[in-house]
Amino acid sequence: MSQTLLLVDHDVSINSTLRDSLPPHAYAALYQIAALATSESREDAAQHALNSALAALKVDHGYLLLLNPDTGRLEVEAQCGLSTGVDAPTFEMGQGLPGWAALHVQPVLSVEVAAESRYRPLRENTHCQMAAPMLIEENSLGVIVVDHQEIGGFSTQDLELLVMLTDEITRVLRRIWLFDQLTDKARQLETLITIGHSLVGKLAPQELFDSLTRDTQQILNAQACALYLYERAPDTLRCVSLSSSRDITIDQAEHSADECLIGGSVRTSRQTEYADIQSPGFLALADLPDDPDLHSVLITPLVYENQVLGALVLFADPIQRFDNDTKRLTAGLASLGAVAMENARLYSRVFQSEDTLRKNAQLTTLGLLSAEIAHEIRNPLTVLKLLHGGLGLGFASDDPRHTDMRVISEKLDQLESIVTRVLQFGATPTANLHARWNFVDIINDTLALLRLKFDQAKIEIHFDPPTQSPIIEGHQGQLQQVLLNLLLNSSHAMPDGGSITLNLETAKSDHFSLNITDTGCGIPKELRERIFDSFLSGRADGNGLGLAIARRVLLSHHGDIALVSTGPEGTTLRITLPLAH
Repeated sequence: MSQTLLLVDHDVSINSTLRDSLPPHAYAALYQIAALATSESREDAAQHALNSALAALKVDHGYLLLLNPDTGRLEVEAQCGLSTGVDAPTFEMGQGLPGWAALHVQPVLSVEVAAESRYRPLRENTHCQMAAPMLIEENSLGVIVVDHQEIGGFSTQDLELLVMLTDEITRVLRRIWLFDQLTDKARQLETLITIGHSLVGKLAPQELFDSLTRDTQQILNAQACALYLYERAPDTLRCVSLSSSRDITIDQAEHSADECLIGGSVRTSRQTEYADIQSPGFLALADLPDDPDLHSVLITPLVYENQVLGALVLFADPIQRFDNDTKRLTAGLASLGAVAMENARLYSRVFQSEDTLRKNAQLTTLGLLSAEIAHEIRNPLTVLKLLHGGLGLGFASDDPRHTDMRVISEKLDQLESIVTRVLQFGATPTANLHARWNFVDIINDTLALLRLKFDQAKIEIHFDPPTQSPIIEGHQGQLQQVLLNLLLNSSHAMPDGGSITLNLETAKSDHFSLNITDTGCGIPKELRERIFDSFLSGRADGNGLGLAIARRVLLSHHGDIALVSTGPEGTTLRITLPLAH
């Protein structure tokens, strides 16, 4: 007959039996176990706790087993008394006395294991064994097992003491685990912030992709991490980056989402995991690496404003379940990656837009130049027509010179028509010319266009707008072109960087002025008197039109521009414009 004792109502037994009659060594063991929770060194806490419990029970052999949620088995976390070379034992839930105690969340004592059918031997000379489950909110997370070499070596009081020690060990280990989890979360948060700053600062797409996969693989200690981009219109996926601790290759061609394991995740915008991609059902998929040792996969979509940009894929070896912390951290990294990718895309669009605006500005300059040239051509052309018509050369119709004179007259008319069309095309509509504009807004818009260029040239802009901005009547595009020309001229004078200061003066009642001061090399003395002449330039690649066109535009707005000062320390130009009435 089995000699096994179950202690079901152990809390009542402890309170009534042991609370007031604990031996001194039991108090010492409880104190030692409790002290582990506040110890600076928490390594091997389970082993130290087990040693203290065995000392309180005055035995030398015992085991602390924890439930592995992936395998569902009880595995040895700490032990005393197993022979060298013996594999660490594991128990299924319900197997042996440890498995029975964990499954039924009840302590158990077998005073003679030879008569116990459920007993599983771990070492020789064990004749008595007891086990107590480690409980958290009535859930078993492990069990502590104690062996004795004599039949009946443990009593019910020993079992009650083991339950008390197990409860204390469980509380202490839980505190330690919670503290370690919080420490890990703090470190992960710090890492996320660091990675976030790093990712947002990367504007080159491939550099961003490689940084995201590398950082994710390192922080999660994965075998490999890959980034796939998703194109919704053709419904395709393409691997753009792979970071791995060993030599792994992934096909980087575009594949239909129907052919890919990742397709389901990007279509549903859900994080998914697969335990073993080496099983037969995954062999035909096009997006998986060629390494047969990679088994488990975690797929996390990159979503920005409900739009899926791609997926961050984590590969692990061996077969495992990804815990919630890993899933949350991967989701956080994917979110950071999505924001960084969108930031890089917007930066590229801004850069392209600014490039387009600069080209449009060049076309505007060319248009103003064409109008100026056409205006200058029309006067001598008019003289030519008058002189030609007044020559009175009447050649006979059969004289070749008659045909020549007719052709000359036609070509003069054609030239006049071309000049007239150019001037009419460049004429500013009256409604646009007399529109009212906030001049500070025009300045700010111009500075925004040049922001990236100045950042690259290491040029700082200083502009402190007044409380009340001056209002001007005029053509916004032309005024902005004036500022663009002046600011670009200043930047060309500072090839190694510097600063540009804009000072808006509004003290006058009928007009205002804007001083533009740079820290460049200054204007050569021989050019200072003629800087507003057309086709005068101090640069090898200049065309000499910027300041000339700027002055022409300002004069058309009843304003002007003047050189205030120039020298090795810099140059100041002043724009003057009338206030709108």
